[in-house]
Order: sequence, then structure tokens, then C-alpha cells
Amino acid sequence: VKIGTMLSPSRSATLALALFFSTADAFSPHHGRIASVPHSRRQVVGVSRGPPSIFVSTTADADADNVVAEEEDASINSAIAQQCEVLILDHLNINHEKGRQDALKAFYFDFLGCAIDPRKYENYVAGSKTLWANIGMQQFHLPEGKPAAQVFDGVITLVYDDLEVLMERYNEYLDGDDKFAPLRETEFLVGVVDDMMMVTDPWGSQFVILSSDDPVEDRAAHVGAQPILEGHDPSEGLVMEDLTAYVNHGANLQGIGRFYEYVLGAPTIPDLSSDQSISVAMGERQTITFQYHPDGPDAEVAHYEYSLDPKEGGEASSLPFYPSNHGPHISLYVTNLSHAYKMAEKLGALYVNPRFKRRAYTEEEAIDQCMFRLMDIVDPLDEEREVIVSLEHEVRSAKTKDGKKYKSCPLLDV
Repeated sequence: VKIGTMLSPSRSATLALALFFSTADAFSPHHGRIASVPHSRRQVVGVSRGPPSIFVSTTADADADNVVAEEEDASINSAIAQQCEVLILDHLNINHEKGRQDALKAFYFDFLGCAIDPRKYENYVAGSKTLWANIGMQQFHLPEGKPAAQVFDGVITLVYDDLEVLMERYNEYLDGDDKFAPLRETEFLVGVVDDMMMVTDPWGSQFVILSSDDPVEDRAAHVGAQPILEGHDPSEGLVMEDLTAYVNHGANLQGIGRFYEYVLGAPTIPDLSSDQSISVAMGERQTITFQYHPDGPDAEVAHYEYSLDPKEGGEASSLPFYPSNHGPHISLYVTNLSHAYKMAEKLGALYVNPRFKRRAYTEEEAIDQCMFRLMDIVDPLDEEREVIVSLEHEVRSAKTKDGKKYKSCPLLDV
């Protein structure tokens, strides 16, 4: 069915979503369905950066079990007194199917209208290897899979000035436009409910696309931007507003919030959280959300794909051994890399991915390279350090050790 105009807001969004996903053959049951999507913008501007209160027990069970001793509370609050903040969620790294850069280009550039990053333009012309697709200040890093594509187990929320353009492109796809031919016989699918679009990429990753109330503010070109290829326009998309990663039912959501506050100084946003999810501010314009999987308690969540590479670390090396992760990862910039490293180290959350050339095994190496990685999210109040969810983070410094802006940081002023 062709898309003409937005569905009437008076229609039941819940019913429409249920109908859309229950009748969409292109949605594999293995990938699940979007159980809920935001019906209003997730504004995070003006998030309080005051003294954290999340470490005070807020549940009856925690109070009953005396999980938080007064001295432990004081120790944790003291540890985060040295300010660290997240400035921006910079990119999502997700593999595409090897040999299918045609589908990658058709989706990210021809349909979504992302901008081609000039630093990977050579690969774009060659039709192989990694591409970077820019949207506002954010990016998708899109390496080739080994050989399969990754499916992000969650929802990626983007904001656009004009959804009509995307709807017209989908109509062109339905009309058989050759430009979108690579998307045929893939998972690609589009649906519209009220003032939002639900889009599935060629391999099953799910997007929610919202309409902007203030395009100038959402693009925030006065704050920063990714580089633009000479002679090309900026991305049509304005911002990657939220990444929602699914977690197992019963996962310690409050513990996830405590982790982000303890390690990165990123506060939880109560107004965007619920008993099924928790949203954490990624700077003043973005969020990362962890939500119980919509497929129910039996759904298995894994945001990692490990492989063992004996050439890196291990018995033949003085370096600690880490398995390579070929799963998705996120990248973010912080104000105090050294502090974040120390906090992650205390929780045993540090990680080195041998898949990438830059590897920080020590704090000194992290400062030299302006980055380190962490993987396992744990509750700072849990003495057993039980892993709540594993999701690779590339934590970057906005500044080099000599105080200059890091070359890849999209922000104008750091």
C-alpha cells in the first residue's frame, strides 16, 4: 500500500502498531517487534548536573536488605565528586553484510539521506570495506561483516525536519525505482503511525523516525557537525536522539543507571524511565535507554559476538587477553577520560577489543590514544559485580593530553 499522508492522530497508535507488526512478513520473529515507541520528543535539554542521588536506595527491597551501608554510600558519592560528563553520543558501529554495500548505500544514503563522510569516500567509490554515514553530529560506522550483518537488538531513534520526503522515497521504492532495487528481497520495511515512521533496515535493525519541532535546534550546527564532502549537502536527518538497547526481563535497571552515573557522570532521566526501562542522558541532546525485551521473559539478549584470537594477549604475551567482539558498539565523548577510566577499572568493566588497532591496556595508553573501551555494565552497589548487560562502549576524550580538541570530535567548543 502506498503511503500518501500521515495517519490521523485520532487513530489508535497501539492498534496500528500491533496490526503493522503482526502482518509484516518482512519482520523475522527472531528479531522481535517494537513493543512501544515514543509518541513525543524525548527532550533532555536542561538535565540537572547536580550532586547525584541515585545511589540512595529507592526500593523497599533494597532498604529491607540493607544493600547500601552508610559508609559505602559516602564512598561512592566521594568517588564521583570529581566531575565527569558525557558530551555527546557520537556513533553506533554496526556491521553490514559483506558484499552488499549496494544495499547499504541504498538504505543509508538514498533512503535515509545520510551524508557520506569524506574520510571514507574512497571506500564508497570502491564499493567495499567500511563506510561512515553521518546524521547531524552523529554517525553510523558500517564495517563489513564476517560475513553476516549485525542486527541491533533495540531501536534507533532519528529526528528529521520533513518525513514527507522519506514517505515519497518509500513510494518510489514500491513503484520499482531502480535506485532502491538493492533493498528488494531484504528485511527493508516502512510503516507510519501518527507522526512517526517505523523503518526496518535491510538486515532487520529497527528505526523510529520522528518529526522535528525545531530543526535548527535539533541539528545544532552551532554546537558541532561532522565533516561534509565537498559539493554535497548536510545530512537530511538532524540527530540520533536515542538508542534503546533491549535487556533481559528482570535486569537491574537501577543498577544500570548507577553504573552510568558512577563511571561517566551521566544522570538518569526519571521522566523518561519506567518500571520497564531506564533512560540515561548522553549530554544535553541525547539519551541511551535500556528496556526489557518486548518479546517477553523468554527472549535472549546478546549485544556481543565474541571470537577468540590467540594472537592477541594470552599465554604468549604479557598483555591481558580479551576476546574480539564483532557485535555492535557505541562511541561517546566525555570531559574527563582519566576519571572515567579509573571508575570503570574499579568495577572491572574495562575491555580491549583486538579487532581494532587502537588498544588501551592502561590508563596512560588511554590518555595517549584519547580512548578506552568498556563492556560489562554492573551495579556499583553489587559486591558480587554480577553483569547486568554487556554492550561495548568506546569512551573518547574530547581533548588530547596537551589540551587540544581531539581530531574526530564533532563539537566546535570543548
